[in-house]
Amino acid sequence: MSQKSYDVLYIGNYTKDKIITPIETKFVDGGATNYAAHAAAKLGIHAAVVTHLAREDAYVVETYRDAGIDCYPTYTADSTLMTLDYPTNNPDVRNLSVAATAGTITAEEIRPLNARSAVIGSSFRGEVGLDVIKALKDKNITVAADMQGFVRVLRGKELMFESWPEMEETLPYLDILKSDAVEAMHLTGETDILKAAKIYAGLGSKEIVLTHADGVLVYTANEFHEISFFPTTLIGRSGRGDTCIGIYVAMRLTKSTYEAGIWAAAVTSMKMEKLGPFNRTIPEVETFIKEHYNHASAH
Repeated sequence: MSQKSYDVLYIGNYTKDKIITPIETKFVDGGATNYAAHAAAKLGIHAAVVTHLAREDAYVVETYRDAGIDCYPTYTADSTLMTLDYPTNNPDVRNLSVAATAGTITAEEIRPLNARSAVIGSSFRGEVGLDVIKALKDKNITVAADMQGFVRVLRGKELMFESWPEMEETLPYLDILKSDAVEAMHLTGETDILKAAKIYAGLGSKEIVLTHADGVLVYTANEFHEISFFPTTLIGRSGRGDTCIGIYVAMRLTKSTYEAGIWAAAVTSMKMEKLGPFNRTIPEVETFIKEHYNHASAH
């Protein structure tokens, strides 16, 4: 049987999110794959999603397909139900809880698929494991993974940050590692993101993409690129990091680390201005890049 092939596979469970901010409470379709794949598709990337969700949420699968994204769902008793509480206007400060989970994605679910790159965007430890990472590497797929899916551990209904015993074993398999500043502090012990990026790289990952409140840091081959975010509002803060790594990996198919970082920062900035996945056009992103980064990077 021939394998289906894509530019990028986005792997992780759909989450049904309750988002609480000082201004309002809203319910949105979430999950890293939801934000990343929709953003990539808007930029012309041939994307696919591997996910778990409850059958009552099957409209999410149709939304992917309507956007030109192939979706490979496994239907489970529950979708992952997450509450994200932002008590202040600082986007890095939030409290997370989970009322139900959609279970573990296995290597067997990705074996029929091929891609140039894959992004593992799980919500907490146990959702996607090392078996999936190894199966992707066996296919010579470039693998990116978000540290949120490994440093967060579900204890009862609360998501806690805990040490990750398998980190040293896992990071050498990652071509691209994504972390935010809070996750980096818990995993590396460093509050200085430059030092944290070097620690991650020292453990084996080739490229580090580290988001923080003001922008994104890209580190590879002893070279740093610091690129700012320029959102006019933070209404769509949830999904910031998911969008950033999703676009970075998609753009790295054809661009340098610096250019991919600029595109990721630009798309993420524009996404943060609105709840839900990024939904703008390539010309709008190109204009944003020229205006804010004094850079004429073309798609």
